[in-house]
Amino acid sequence: MSGIAASLASAPIVWREFPTGGSLAEAFAQWTADLLQEAVAARGEATLVVSGGKTPKLYFPALSRKEIDWSRVNVTLADERRVPDDDPRSNAKLVRETLLQSFAAAARFVPLANSRLSPDKELAAARARIANLPAPFDLVVLGMGDNGHTASWFPEGDHLAAAMNPGERALVLPMTAPDAPEPRLTLTARVILRARALALHIEGETKRAVLAKALIDGPDEDLPIRTVLRGAPERLTIFDAR
Repeated sequence: MSGIAASLASAPIVWREFPTGGSLAEAFAQWTADLLQEAVAARGEATLVVSGGKTPKLYFPALSRKEIDWSRVNVTLADERRVPDDDPRSNAKLVRETLLQSFAAAARFVPLANSRLSPDKELAAARARIANLPAPFDLVVLGMGDNGHTASWFPEGDHLAAAMNPGERALVLPMTAPDAPEPRLTLTARVILRARALALHIEGETKRAVLAKALIDGPDEDLPIRTVLRGAPERLTIFDAR
């Protein structure tokens, strides 16, 4: 941990550490709710981008119970596997079952993928849905894999360089990679790095070690989370549980 603290000492990144996943989930949920409600008050609506995986299993239910004006909140995904909506690995399924509950059931969900369409039509539809959301997004919540990927920016991904390029015109790109069992869709750096706020949610020693490595010099392609750490440090908050 001292290595991470030293790396962040001279950076504008905010790092918040918690003793347990439960304490992180509650604090993170309140932080998110406050940010969304402030956005609604300022601009009439808010857009929240979330990520899937196992890490948000406590965060999503905690956030769903926050009593804010969810009817004015758009929720979409940083990335999605190209699988049916009822597939256990679907991020949309995870969001519907754990986040869009309680008070958050009133939010407007904008899914990223539609596996019933051909790949070309699915990509075009995803790009149109994301383009129709008010930009920049108010908060993008990211996770990080043990290989340093975030969203679906996987090492050795077939569209990795374009996805991590802030100058890329596309808002959504397809991605296949050796470490990704299914083909995916992912938001690009053009969308993610322009968000008003970003959060990185990690838990456990393995991911902490990956983060420590990502904070030192090295190619973004090796650990794609570096693109976020280097591209929007002044708007990034890291939520970390032991």
